[in-house]
This record gives sequence, structure tokens and C-alpha cells, in this order.
Amino acid sequence: MNLYLFIIQTISRMPLMNNTLLYLVTILIWGSTWFAIEFQLGSTAPEVSVVYRYGLAALLLFAWCRVQRKQLRFPWRSHVWFALLGMFLFGLNYIAAYRAQLYISSALTAITFSSIVWMNILNARLFFGVVSGRRTLLGAALGVAGIATVFAPQITELSAADGVVIGTVFSLVGAFIASLGNMASQGAQRKGLPVVQSNAWGMFYGALFTGFVALGQGESFRIETSPSYLLSLAYLVVFGSIVAFGAYLTLLGRIGAHRAGYAVVMAPVVAVAISTAFEGLSIDTPTLIGMLLVISGNVCVLSQGRQAQGAALRSSRPAVPLASSGETAPRSGPALAENLLRAECAFGTASECD
Repeated sequence: MNLYLFIIQTISRMPLMNNTLLYLVTILIWGSTWFAIEFQLGSTAPEVSVVYRYGLAALLLFAWCRVQRKQLRFPWRSHVWFALLGMFLFGLNYIAAYRAQLYISSALTAITFSSIVWMNILNARLFFGVVSGRRTLLGAALGVAGIATVFAPQITELSAADGVVIGTVFSLVGAFIASLGNMASQGAQRKGLPVVQSNAWGMFYGALFTGFVALGQGESFRIETSPSYLLSLAYLVVFGSIVAFGAYLTLLGRIGAHRAGYAVVMAPVVAVAISTAFEGLSIDTPTLIGMLLVISGNVCVLSQGRQAQGAALRSSRPAVPLASSGETAPRSGPALAENLLRAECAFGTASECD
């Protein structure tokens, strides 16, 4: 019961959190999920584990929305966005990620998934016409270089063995699909669709879609009952899915996909700390240099928008003074999309600004 209340309070406060706190919540939790996924790779098929993860997460979010009397009925056009979000961000993406870790280590999977930063930049340009500033590009480059340096010993051992190649391809495909999911989420928020309900419906459609994939492959829906599997599943459902995605997608709507996606670059650094604490990983010179590069890139990316952070925060509050008049804008609908665009203009990430 205390955990349920914690979840409710956390979700309720997300719109009021500042960008720094949302960013920290995202990277700390996502950095630990790579370790948790390792315990999901047992006798249960990866696709089935994804179904259980997001099916349970969707049920929890739907229940929370019902208790809070939040709107759950939306027109069919909104469900198109929800379905896209679910298929890309809560379905195919994680099928690829789980499959990748059957062939390669979680560390190498994390490195490959950091390429989502570049994919977000390219896709944001393609779908929304967003032009990245020089600091964003430089910071992303430092971040990716830092991650590569942290795991340099593993990278040097990369061979052309079939398993390694298959795992790397799964990781790259998963990162690209996740980037498409980021674009779907950003598009939905520009339409004024609420984050929590979008996540609930997205996770539902993601679990449904993945279930059909599992059935098509003839997979059994038998769940593993070992404590490690069940505990890791509970952690991935509550924290890795509900709390982290709620924080991340709220951040994405405020500062854009390519800046929010930098959290994916930072997450492997958290994974290093976890490996040091629980798996005996030693902090050597490449690890230390890589972490410094990642932190430098983080500062570079975030410093560009620090002065405009207040504008992004105002876009999530119930009433927002518009820059051009004394009117106020509601939390959702076209006015929210306009304020999100204005916030991106302040951050220097939108191409169509006054």
C-alpha cells in the first residue's frame, strides 16, 4: 500500500518537477534497468516478458487514472498517436533490446543504445524541422565518446562472431525504433494529449502488439516464478516503466527529443556504478576518462537552455501567460502546443520562431 501511494504521489508531482529533477529520475532509474533486464532473460521468452511488463504497467496507470478521475476516453485520432507510441516505445523497441542482451552484454547494449541521441537529432529534423544548436551537437558527441571510452575494453574485444553481430544489430534497430517512439510522444504532446494517459494507452497498445508478435512466434505465456525474475519484473514495471517514462516523456515535451534523449547517454554511467557496487567492476583509467567526457557533454547540452528553463516549466502549469499578450493558456490543446513551441524557441531547438 505504501508503494502504491508512493507511485501516486510521484506521478501527481511530475508536472511540477523542474527539468533537473526529471532528468535525474530518468537517468538513475534507466541506468539500473539494464541490470534488471538481465534477470528477465530466463525460461520466459523476451517478447512474453515485455508483454507482462507493459501489460501490468498499463493496468496500474489505468487504475491510477480512474482513482484520480482523469480522462481516459479520447477520439480515434488520439488513439493513432497512442498506438504509434506503444508500438515503437513500449513494444518493438524492447523486443529488440531484450533480444540483444541474449547475444551481447548489457554494457555493450547500453553503448549501442546511446546512438539514440543522433537518431533523435536526425528524426527531430525530419519530422518537426528542429535544428540543433552547436552546443547540443558538441555535447552529444562528447557523451557518445565518453560512453565508448568507459567500455573501451569490451569494444576492443568485439569480433565478427555471429552472436555479437546479431546482438549489435538488434541494439541499433531498437535504438532507432525508440527514437521513432520519441517522435510519436513529442507529436502527441504537441497535440495537447496528457502524458500519463498517453503512457497508459501506449503501454496497453505496446503490450497488445507484442502479445500478437509472441503468439505469431508460437511462444508460451508461461511466467517464470523465480524470485529474481519476479522482483526484477516488479522493478521494471513500477520504476523502469511508469516512473521513469513519466519523467522522461514530461521532459521530452518541455525541451525536445534530442535534449531529452541525452538521458540515454547518461544512463550507462549509472550502469557502471551499479556494476561497481554489485558485480565487482573496477574503476580504471578508461572508465574515469569516459565519465568525465559524459559529464562535460551533459553540462554542454544543458547549459544552452538553462536561461530558458523557466519558460519550459511554465508550459506545464495550469495557466501560462502568453508572451505576446496578457492572456492565459490552458494545460492542454492548441495553446499548450504553442507554448511548447515557444519554449523550444527559447531553448534554440525550433526552426519556426518569431
